[in-house]
Amino acid sequence: MIIDVNVNLSRWPARRLPCDEPRQLVERLRRHGVTQAWAGSFDGLLHRDIAGVNQRLASTCRDCGEGLLVPFGSVNPTLPDWLDDVRRCRREHSMPGIRLHPNYHGYPLDAPVFADVLDAAIEHNLIVQLAVRMDDHRVQQPLLHVPDVDVAPLAELVAARPKLRFVLLNALRTLRGDALVRLADAGEVYFEISMLEGVGAIARLVKTLPVERVLFGSHLPLFYFESAALKMKESELTEAQRAAILRENARRLLGARVTSSHGQGQGQGP
Repeated sequence: MIIDVNVNLSRWPARRLPCDEPRQLVERLRRHGVTQAWAGSFDGLLHRDIAGVNQRLASTCRDCGEGLLVPFGSVNPTLPDWLDDVRRCRREHSMPGIRLHPNYHGYPLDAPVFADVLDAAIEHNLIVQLAVRMDDHRVQQPLLHVPDVDVAPLAELVAARPKLRFVLLNALRTLRGDALVRLADAGEVYFEISMLEGVGAIARLVKTLPVERVLFGSHLPLFYFESAALKMKESELTEAQRAAILRENARRLLGARVTSSHGQGQGQGP
């Protein structure tokens, strides 16, 4: 059984992708033993009607997900009424978390509004996912050349918010060494593996990070699912480490959010 914390629905704006229809994506995930997939929406990158983006995401996950897709709504804090979008994610759509794209939405992590988003997520007991990049710079459409998110300010922001649950997506292509350790030490920060490269890369990663902070992510449909699966197969891991990365860490993270939500008397999460 696998929990994939990094998939996307809808259409990538620059080209068609295999499995960019939701039922095809679900079929591919099930074929590889995925029992739950945390899904954002490509529409959240460029659309201004974020409420509509999240409504469609929730409906697609409910109607086409066959119980597998868990929606993570988009939030763009540069747009009016973004706090209402956070509230809707939690209270109207029962989403367990939100997904942020600061590089597409045009704000740095040291902007005051980013701290406001983190505080709003804590208030509504939402997991925060942040995508450092979406695709390789070498294949970006020239008019959609988007730099990586600079995560340097993040450790201090996380350290000041002990209740924050934070997941970095698509980060391990560039984030490594002391910067990686500093973020993990700052608070409850998790890292998924879709852009981790190199032979035995996951085995090396868990020598740097606690295995409890590593999550399985495929970045389907922009990346091939098989790429992430192969990383797990070729790395020398114990069965306990493998189970932690493939499902147990994500299950614990999601379960902690739901348990905390019940304790606060809010609506039940998925």
